[in-house]
Amino acid sequence: MDSDSRQSRIVEFARTRGRVEVASLATELDVASETIRRDLKVLAGRRLLKRVHGGAVPMETAAFESGVEYRSQVDLSQKHRIAGAAAELLHGAETVYLDEGFTPRLIAERLADEELTVVTSSLLAAEALAHSRTVTVLLLGGRMRGRTLATVDHWAVDMLRSLVIDVAFLGTNGISLDHGLTTPDPAVAAVKSAAVMVARRSILVAAHSKFGESSFCRFAQVSDFESIVTGCELGVAEARRYEALGPVVIRA
Repeated sequence: MDSDSRQSRIVEFARTRGRVEVASLATELDVASETIRRDLKVLAGRRLLKRVHGGAVPMETAAFESGVEYRSQVDLSQKHRIAGAAAELLHGAETVYLDEGFTPRLIAERLADEELTVVTSSLLAAEALAHSRTVTVLLLGGRMRGRTLATVDHWAVDMLRSLVIDVAFLGTNGISLDHGLTTPDPAVAAVKSAAVMVARRSILVAAHSKFGESSFCRFAQVSDFESIVTGCELGVAEARRYEALGPVVIRA
């Protein structure tokens, strides 16, 4: 197998499995571990994979975005901490927007006993609030994205633009000092951008692994957010660099 074919298979394995290990790839592809390490270095340089200890994980690109099942398994402890800290930032809000993604779904669970109207594009968040006696849920219409179980396109955007929201909790595929907040899909970016536009306060919830990353479509600037809630895994110095652009960074 030539190097291009081998590297294509490695990317395919990473996207299917969520993570690949040097040792197991060497056995599976019948090559030396050092060959796999070189392959991973090349793929990381192309921003298809991200190196982690012992292997690599897939990078999200315009052609690939991780699904709900994968997101529910990665940084799970951190995401629960982020959701708990984010839910403490309601500060009297009566109307809330919950973005697509696994962390906003965890926030939804923590809002189930509040007196709120929750607007969401996420079927996961709506399901988490389905049995609440105190929360009114408004689910945005539109085309459903099977990968994330969320609605997009002009139906969702038009409905959002007709509202005024007290606080929006949004996720991101990447956040960087140079490129702001980004996501691979233009349709998703349009919904997120509309939510930022209509919200009085915007709060970003993002695991530390999202920092320093960028994707295809920018939907907001760092300065558009009142707060960024992330994990304590994000270094203090890095957090201060983002705070210099405006938001308070909370390391949960």
